[in-house]
Parts: sequence; structure tokens; C-alpha cells
Amino acid sequence: MQIAPDAFFLDPQYKGSLQQQIQHIVSQGILARRFNPGDKLPSSRKLAHHLGVSRITVTLAYGELVSDDYLSSRGRSGYFVSQSAPQRVLFEPSAQSGKATIDWHRVIGQHYSGQVLPEKPADWQDYPYRFIYGQADQTLFDHHNWRLCALQALGKKNFSDITADYYERDDPELAKYIALYTLPRRGIFARPEEILVTLGAQNALWLCAETLLNQRRTAAMENPGYPGLRAILDQTRCKLVQAPVNENGIIYEQLPDEVDAAFVTPSHHCPTNVTMPIERRHGLLEHARKNEYMVIEDDYEFEMSFVRPPAPALKSLDQEGRVIYVGSFSKSLFPGLRLGYVVAPEPFIRELRGLRATILRHPPGQIQRTVANFLSLGHYDALVARMSQAFATRRAVMRDAIAEYGLTIAQPDSAGGSSFWLRAPDGIDTRETAQQLRACGVLIEPGDVFFDRKDAPRNFYRLAYSSIEASKIPEGIRLIANLL
Repeated sequence: MQIAPDAFFLDPQYKGSLQQQIQHIVSQGILARRFNPGDKLPSSRKLAHHLGVSRITVTLAYGELVSDDYLSSRGRSGYFVSQSAPQRVLFEPSAQSGKATIDWHRVIGQHYSGQVLPEKPADWQDYPYRFIYGQADQTLFDHHNWRLCALQALGKKNFSDITADYYERDDPELAKYIALYTLPRRGIFARPEEILVTLGAQNALWLCAETLLNQRRTAAMENPGYPGLRAILDQTRCKLVQAPVNENGIIYEQLPDEVDAAFVTPSHHCPTNVTMPIERRHGLLEHARKNEYMVIEDDYEFEMSFVRPPAPALKSLDQEGRVIYVGSFSKSLFPGLRLGYVVAPEPFIRELRGLRATILRHPPGQIQRTVANFLSLGHYDALVARMSQAFATRRAVMRDAIAEYGLTIAQPDSAGGSSFWLRAPDGIDTRETAQQLRACGVLIEPGDVFFDRKDAPRNFYRLAYSSIEASKIPEGIRLIANLL
């Protein structure tokens, strides 16, 4: 049967090249059995004319489909659906479909869906004034070199490395780079056996919490603090202590004697952005030594210390192996990367490897090798330098706008970071404010999610400058101030 050109149409929302879209249309038509073995495709000339694309685009698409055995070429006769084209097994809908009678509330033994986390709308890029935290700015990212590093990872030379099952191990090239180049910049020296690659800092914190804590142990976290960590600690069923924070970070002197582990963010506290002074870092380590508890250091955003040089990591000051260090590439590269690491003494890393192996073996080899290439060729350092310059400019513009329009910064001056922590007047609920601002094209982050739910104040909010142009910041701040 001859397939008419009218069976093909282009989707303007398709995310890919024209050639890829034509390949998609044909392959999906074959898999859905709309096009059957032996059916003849429109000639490249006719299909190109119908779709309004160049003939070479159609020819290249057909060529790729031939190589994947979706199509076969018969001399001068044209292209036909291959007799051995891939097929999907199709099942008829079950008569019982949609009639489930299971009481899932009774069946489910543990519930995880009640977490209170910051909201990030899927269409955040469509808002002109997007003061939301942790999203990448594509105008700053090195797309070209990242693509080359990914292609290099996919080459034949690295095929066995990225396709092998590492079991509990990690990509040796990435582990070596972290050990020899990344950690020494934080004053940390570790062997590859003391490093575990994770699916981002969130996964690293979960692994640490699951290994250190149980129902009989006590953990401390900062209040306000990272809501993702609070959800993790709730799941361990440990006793959770909410430690207050001031302009110097966590007030460790108020921790109870029975604490087994304290989770801290000394480089840039989440969410206030406070940087812990060096004397307080020494004091925290001494307090941990005297009271015999472990310290989990989440060192996120240490690269964004563009106001003054970053302070040494807690791990670099540790003389006992008491600090477990968590790092991440997800903030400095892009959040969707989901790649981080843990640095700790080998016996602890061995346990983390065992736990990780039970749920995901190891992060994807292709991602690990791409990041290793990007780091080793110097592209990462160039990207961080470019981001630091842009963030320093945006920070200065935002600080001036905040002062001009009379908003209240709730944090002391920090070493950098990518956000400001602000306080609205008493009686203001920033959740309601955030909803009202969306109608004006403004996105902010309400601050109550960062506090212990029992007594969370409603008038704090966070404004980030990581994904908004400097030129738009003043008008966005003016809109916020007018509404408040």
C-alpha cells in the first residue's frame, strides 16, 4: 500500500530537529501499526514538498530509519516499511480496567507523599520575573563544550567504561578528579576509597541519614533549614532536634547532650545564606568532639563565594574523621544533572556503597564520564567563573533595588550565594503573596517550608537571582514592594 504524504504533519511544539521529527513520525507509525510491512513511503521529493522542508532532510531521516531496520530501500523503487521492522506487542484493554477496589490507605505500610517542599511551577521559564532558587540559566551555561564532552563519553574509546555495570564502584575518572582537584580546593585530601558518587546532594544526605540514624538516635538540623533534609530525617523516625540559627550559622551551644548527628550548611546556610565564620567552625568541631556526635557538612554553593574568598570546609579542619562531607555538581552545573558525592572515612563509605547498591547500584556511567570530561578539560572552572561574575552583578543590582523599594533583608551580609532571605511585615502570609504575584509575572519562594512545621512563621520569603536577568530585577522588586 502507498502511504500518502497527508499522513505526515509537523508539530511546532516538537523538541528536536526536523530530521528527528520525521524519524519519529515514521517509527511511531510503524510501531502503532498504522504503517505495515511492505507499505511504500512517499518519495523524498513529495514528502519534502508536503512538509515544507528540504529534500536532504527527508533523505537523511529515511537513511537513519533504514539503519534501524524500520525501512528498506529497493533500488530506484523507493523506501518501504521493512518486513523485519520493530513491533510492539499490543494488548486489548482489560474489562476490569478502572475498577480497582484496593484500599490503598490500609495496604500502604509507610507514607512518603506528605512532604512539604518549595513549589517550583513547571512553566517557571515563562515568567518574566523568576526569583526562584536552584534553576539553571541557559545564557550562562557552556552548551557547546558540554555537548562535546557528552559525545566524547559516547565514543567507542569509552564504550566499555560507560556501558559496564560498575556494581558498587564509581567511574574511576570522576572519582580521581574529585580526589585530585575538587577536594583540595576545599582543603580536603581523600583517597578514591573514601569517596562515593551519588545522585545529587539529596541522595547523599539520605544515604548518610539511613546509615547513621534509627529510632533510638537523635539528629539535629538547622531551623530554618533545608526542607528536603527534614523530610529525610522524618523518614528515619529518629528524634529530631530543631537547632536555631543566627548570623553565624547554627547555634550549636544549644544542642542537647544526646545528639548523635548534626546536619549543617556552613558555607551558605539554607535558606538565609549566612556563612559560618572560621572561629565558629572550630568551635562546632570542638563541641562535636566533647559531645561525641557526627557532623554532616552540606557544602553546597561554596563555589559562589564571590564577595570574599570561601572559608575552609569543616572537613578540612577535622582531625578525627568526625565530619562527613557532602558535595554536589547539580547547583554549579544544572539541577537536572543529579550528581553529587560523599567524602568520609573508608569504613563509612563501605556501608554507603552497600546501601546504594541495594537501590540503584551506581549513578549512570554516561553521566559520570561526561562530567569527568567536563571537569578535566577545564570547562567547569570557566563556567563557575562566568557564573560568579554574573551572580555578583545580579546580587548588587538586587541589593540596590531592595534598598530603593524598602524591602527588609533578614540575613546579614554573606560571602555570596545565589539568593536573598527577606522578611515581610508582620501579618503578611507570603504564600498568599506568592499567589498574587504570579498574576504579575513574578515568582517568589514563601519561607514557611524551611521552618519546623509546628511553629513556622508565614512572613519570610526567598528571592534568588540565579535565573533572572539583571535588567529585570528592579522592576520585579518594585512589583513585590507594591503588593506588600
